[in-house]
Formats: sequence, C-alpha cells, structure tokens
Amino acid sequence: MMAKIKKIGVFTSGGDSPGMNAAIRSVVRTCAYLKVECVGIYWGYQGMIDGDFELMDARSVHNIINKGGTILKSTRCKEFRTTEGRKKAYEQLKAADIDAFVVIGGDGSFTGAMIFSQEFGFPFIGIPGTIDNDIFGTTFTLGFDTALNTVVEAIDKIRDTASSHNRLFFVEVMGRDVGHIALNAGVGAGAEEILIPEENLGRERLLDSLKRSRTSGKSSSIVVVAEGDKTGKNVFELKDYVEENFPDYDVRVSVLGHMQRGGAPSCYDRVLASRMGVKSVEALLEGQTNLMVGVQDNQLILTPINKAIKGHTKIDRELIRVSEIMST
Repeated sequence: MMAKIKKIGVFTSGGDSPGMNAAIRSVVRTCAYLKVECVGIYWGYQGMIDGDFELMDARSVHNIINKGGTILKSTRCKEFRTTEGRKKAYEQLKAADIDAFVVIGGDGSFTGAMIFSQEFGFPFIGIPGTIDNDIFGTTFTLGFDTALNTVVEAIDKIRDTASSHNRLFFVEVMGRDVGHIALNAGVGAGAEEILIPEENLGRERLLDSLKRSRTSGKSSSIVVVAEGDKTGKNVFELKDYVEENFPDYDVRVSVLGHMQRGGAPSCYDRVLASRMGVKSVEALLEGQTNLMVGVQDNQLILTPINKAIKGHTKIDRELIRVSEIMST
C-alpha cells in the first residue's frame, strides 16, 4: 500500500506549451485546498537532480493562468537518462521529503517518469502538455487548442497578402509525426490543400489540385504543410517543384515555427489545465500512480502511462473528408 502523501512536487518537462502555467496553478492550489504541501521543481528533471526546489502556496501562482510558457522552466536532461542521474534525483526528492510528483509534458517526459518509478517505486501522475496533440489516451493535450488559434490567425493574415498579390503560399506548421495541427488549422483557415504525414498526397495530385484551383478562377491559394509531410523533402523543395511546373505561379513559403508554442492560452486550455491539475492531485492522494490524466467525451479519464507512451493517436478521417469537400 502506498504511504500517505504529505508533499507533492510539480514540474514541467520537454517543450513548453500554452496551458502549462494554468496546470501548475491548479496543482498548487489543489494541494493547498487539500492541506498537502506542494513543491515547485525548476528546470524539469535537471532541477530534480540539482535539488532546485521551492515550496509553493496558493499565492505563489497568482496571475499566471493567462501566461504562456512555464514559470518552472523546462530543459532537456541527458543526466536523467542514466541510472546515476536518476539516483541523484531520488536522493534529492527524499531529502526534501517529497512523496510524489506531477509531471506536465509529453511522451519523453512520461517515459522518464515511468522508468524512475519502476526503479524507485516513486508515485507520479502525468498531465499531457504538448501542442502536437500526439499523446494516446486523451482527445486534447494542453496547448493544442491555443496553437490552432495561433496558426489560424497567422494564415488569415497570410491570405490577405496572398490575395493582394495573386500568390500561392506554402505555410509550414509543427507536426513531425502527426498532422493534427495542419489538418484542423487548414480546415479552420479554409486552406486549398493540407499536407500531413498520415496522408501521402503525392506531387502529381498536388499539381492537379493546384491546376483545378487555377481553372476554377482562384487567383491565390494557401497550402498548409505539416513539417513531417513526405510530399517533398521539405517545404522549400516543394516550392521549387511547383514553380518548375507552374512558372506563372508566384510561390512563397512561410514557416510559422516556435510562434505556435507561445502566447496566452485559450479559455479551453485554461479550463482543461485546471481540471487536469485537480484530478492529478486527487488521484495521487487516492493511492493511484503511473497514470496520465486525459479527456475523452469531455470527461476526465486516467490512462496507464505505458499505454499513453506506446499508443498512437489517429488522424480524424472525417475531417480529412471534410477538407477534401471544402477545397472544391
């Protein structure tokens, strides 16, 4: 039986995403509400090894629900990938009387927590924080909704200049392995084509689509490209290919990059983070561990962490069909 938990650590790990601060706030304030001490761990697993801890109370997290990034900072930690590094982290946690922790991050962060728990029997709960929405066991990850809004707003502005100059724009968005951002933002912004890793459109089909757009009277087009799409080696090579086949096209590339991770979280991400933070603390106090908090059908669920790591999210086939109809 798990020992009574009196002090819970919280940290963010891996890439930052909007909503992480809202989740930190929720964990800290839930601990305060339930009369459990809470410790902020700075710099992720590196801070765990270094003992970079700070006792936090409800006032420590005021005015952060609306902020992007993470007040606890985040970094990659090679040392934690070694047995020696994890042993140092465990010794620091025990010296600080920390009984369990909540990790906010993606599959790499969860993998580290799972291995750590297997080696030292340390209880933890994971909260999925990544804009890519690529974690199994939840319909939405923290930051995904905000990133979509950021991308759609950017594409709306790009379309203004595309229309003014009769240009074709390739807009590259994040998504090395999955196309959730590209597909949803592409539909939301009315893109003429959407290129994602899950669907190999092929160069010829892309040319056919652009040809149809030009024939139908469209003088400008937006093509949203996930960075992991395999239609070309990269978005710039794809631009060159289109220009070779359509010399009259004025083609431009816009890579949105890390701006997709920044900015104030949307209302949806703030609410989801608040719900997940409460659930994570309550689960630990109920003796549950090695689980990830997720949301399905607007209900919070708990998924075994190994399934969250090894599982694969599926692209929305219905949305792909909708995108094909809308691009007519």
